[in-house]
Amino acid sequence: MAVNRLGMVVHQARPTAVAAARTARAWAAARGISCFELDVWRGDQPRRSAQEESEAAGHPDLIVTFGGDGTFLRGARLAARNGAAALGVNVGRVGFLTEISVDQVEDALNAVHEGRATIEERMLLTLRASRPLEMPEGMEALLRYGRGPVPPPPKVRPGRGGPEEAGWGIPLDVNAVNDVVFEKLARDRQAGLGVYVSAQLLASYSADAIIVATPTGSTAYSFAAGGPVVSPYLDAVVFTPVAPHIAFDRTVVAAVDEPVAVRVLPTSGQVAVSLDGQLRGVLNPGDWVAAYRAPVRLRLVRLAPTQFYHRLRDRFRLADSPAADTAPPFYRPSSPIPPDLAHLRLPPVPDDPPEPGPDGPR
Repeated sequence: MAVNRLGMVVHQARPTAVAAARTARAWAAARGISCFELDVWRGDQPRRSAQEESEAAGHPDLIVTFGGDGTFLRGARLAARNGAAALGVNVGRVGFLTEISVDQVEDALNAVHEGRATIEERMLLTLRASRPLEMPEGMEALLRYGRGPVPPPPKVRPGRGGPEEAGWGIPLDVNAVNDVVFEKLARDRQAGLGVYVSAQLLASYSADAIIVATPTGSTAYSFAAGGPVVSPYLDAVVFTPVAPHIAFDRTVVAAVDEPVAVRVLPTSGQVAVSLDGQLRGVLNPGDWVAAYRAPVRLRLVRLAPTQFYHRLRDRFRLADSPAADTAPPFYRPSSPIPPDLAHLRLPPVPDDPPEPGPDGPR
């Protein structure tokens, strides 16, 4: 894809990120490509919605983030709203979602501009709610301690939610890359939540939180809460309770066409709703929110085929069992793929492929 308009989201507190962004700006200037910085935190000014940011920048077709996974999520919500491609430059600690390091910025931009990169699509979540989400007075000042401003509560999605849709809730103009979290607001009040999967009550929970995640988000908060790792190539809705006071504390992996709805029960305390780690509103008893697959998808720039399980092992620093023998990092014969395996997702042939034996690689 030829880059016509470049957007950047920069973690301004990291000098390495700021320097890498200067490299991208110089690259764009040398080619006459318009370049804009997005989601800039300006003092006490409120943050703009994804739609407002995209319009102010003239709808960029590529958004590059300079920071860690948190910065990437900021840029991804803008890219998804605008249909732009997203490229993450890792200046963080884990960088599970980012694609390149700071010394690869210019080469990566050239690859995208010259059509040598590929686009990988990821599922997103969107919401319907019993009412528009609101932020209680004074909440933002508390949340901004040591951090930037929070995004505004999501607006109602344009062209939806008319009288003919009565009972189905209000469609919110918002997307989540990783997860939607319903969390108790007060330390001394549990969240009482009824969870419905495909409009059927699964269970009523008294818990610290309920996580509804995408496969991409299965390696984030859901994973930390004991949820499974779900391949990002699979479309599914992952529901994980956090510290529930119930014997059934398992994750449920629902089909992609099975929405997960959460209703705040009458005796519950207030419940905070966060998308990708950012508070977007507070629910009261009787309120409900449903999470389901968004009609749009996130478009990720990839410079090489993604080796998800290698990345999982590397970024999470997975350790082998001390009682196990050492295993090769890949097993991929150099001979042609048999016809019955041709449809499978396999890594490219490594530079030094293992010699196959009767029991696998040697």
